Amino acid sequence: MADLYGHTPRGPARLLKAARWSWQGLCAAWLHESSFRLEVVLFVVLAPLGLWLGGDGVQRALLVGSLLLVLAVELLNSAVEAVIERYGAEFHELAGRAKDMGSAAVLMTMLNVLLCWGLIAGPRLWLLFSPSL
Repeated sequence: MADLYGHTPRGPARLLKAARWSWQGLCAAWLHESSFRLEVVLFVVLAPLGLWLGGDGVQRALLVGSLLLVLAVELLNSAVEAVIERYGAEFHELAGRAKDMGSAAVLMTMLNVLLCWGLIAGPRLWLLFSPSL
């Protein structure tokens, strides 16, 4: 975003402003989006489990990173929905299509979580909880 005079800040000031705008976006998502709150709670529960179940750094990154990706795509989906609602609540085919595609993007990232967790953590959990023969 530009400052009052149309100039973008440079240096550390720009970084601080960008961090502030990002924090404002996270706070807005937390306040207004119940699905985001649910996904944050799941992240808080599952991320430590992913760090524990991952066999090496790559596996840990995949387990935790797939969860972070859901949050990022949910933020983008919420942004699309907010822009569409800004222009009115009446039905428009393109607005409906955009909202459906945003929702589908969130679904794809959730399927990615299931895939990563199933392939990486699944076998480890199976060994932990299977009866010994």
